[in-house]
Amino acid sequence: MKTIGKQCLTFLKGFLVLNIIWLIFSYWMDTAVVPSPFKVYGNFITVFSDGIFLHIYYSLRRIFIGLALSLIIGLPTGILMAYSEKANSFLYPLVYFGYPVPKTALLPIAMLLWGMRDGSKIAIIFFIIVFQVIVSVRDSVVNIDNSLYQTVISSGGGRFQIIRHITLPAILPQLFTSIRVSLGTAVSILIFIEGYGTGYGMGYYILDAWSRINYIQMYMGILVISFVGFALFVSADILIRSLCPWLKGNELQ
Repeated sequence: MKTIGKQCLTFLKGFLVLNIIWLIFSYWMDTAVVPSPFKVYGNFITVFSDGIFLHIYYSLRRIFIGLALSLIIGLPTGILMAYSEKANSFLYPLVYFGYPVPKTALLPIAMLLWGMRDGSKIAIIFFIIVFQVIVSVRDSVVNIDNSLYQTVISSGGGRFQIIRHITLPAILPQLFTSIRVSLGTAVSILIFIEGYGTGYGMGYYILDAWSRINYIQMYMGILVISFVGFALFVSADILIRSLCPWLKGNELQ
């Protein structure tokens, strides 16, 4: 918990520095496009009357569904690629090709296949996370010391025991590190993918305020989505510390 508190303190320091830069920039520009942070915070209470929690709910629902689908498909795929040379030789070129492709470029295709509502947005989030999951799981399993397998086998353990006691504990740290990075990316693209065919979501909230030239509301939305992203990051840290108590603090950075 000390490390979590340290992360929160680091976030607050960065947030304070950013606000100082924002304040200086707003006075220097002297334009409605860059309002003073005091004006934004002075109107911050209005986000609750704008139904901000409903927008947060829709964004988080899309992210969590995309994450769940990525784990359901990515975990077994990564393990299969690590344990089967045939599967790896077939799937690795596909993963190698698909991993660096900008997933936002697939949004028009996703909208044609799954419509302009939640389906296409979840699909893009899925594509962002699933490749991270597959690569991290495969690499983690490949790097497991073979002597660990011999220990379980000599004790009479079968395939299920190997996966439970060797494979899963080995892949969790790198898997959660990949998920943390992926969640940050997923939050950052909400502004893009939620700008089409929806009336709810943090991305829609920000773009709607921008289209109505309501810059105060736009900046409030940016602040809220930043706090949501940080909350997801910290939540992933808390989860990995509870699931992997054997890890030291510096291994989780």
